[in-house]
Order: sequence, then C-alpha cells, then structure tokens
Amino acid sequence: MGRNQRPGYYRSAACPPLRPWQVRAWRFRACRFGRRGLDPTEVHEFLDRVADDLAAVYDALGNSVQEAVRFRDALRGWQSEQARRLNAGGRY
Repeated sequence: MGRNQRPGYYRSAACPPLRPWQVRAWRFRACRFGRRGLDPTEVHEFLDRVADDLAAVYDALGNSVQEAVRFRDALRGWQSEQARRLNAGGRY
C-alpha cells in the first residue's frame, strides 16, 4: 500500500482530507440573484465533505481500537504462558 493510501476508503487526490484549521477558516459565498444568505449548494457540498472525512476518522479509530484489543489479548496470552512455565519450575 502506498504512503498516501488509506485502507478502507477511496479519496480523490483533488480533494485531500480537511484539517481542523481549514474547517474553522472556511467561508461560504453569498447567494446570487438577490437572495439573502449562503449558497445552499456550496454549504451542502462542504457538509458532505466534512461528513466523509469524519466517517474516515471514525473508521480509522475503530480499526485502531480493534488492533489494540488484539495486542492486549496477545500480550495476556504470552504473559499467561510465561507464568505457567515459571510455575512449572522453569521446565519447558
């Protein structure tokens, strides 16, 4: 897997992940044709992008939690095996 590839989802190079400072600094254009407020299309596109990035973060977090559980279980198994060997008088 390449350096910029992430497991589990696809992302176009034209749309890199948003950083927190980018979300905070984002400014929407005003509506055209004399309407007041923000351009609804632009707002919805931005919200979709933020939602996609959040989904990717939560997927990665879930994978990290699962990996931590596997490491913890493997360590406990190894520790139990070492304790059994020591209790058996060092005989393998």
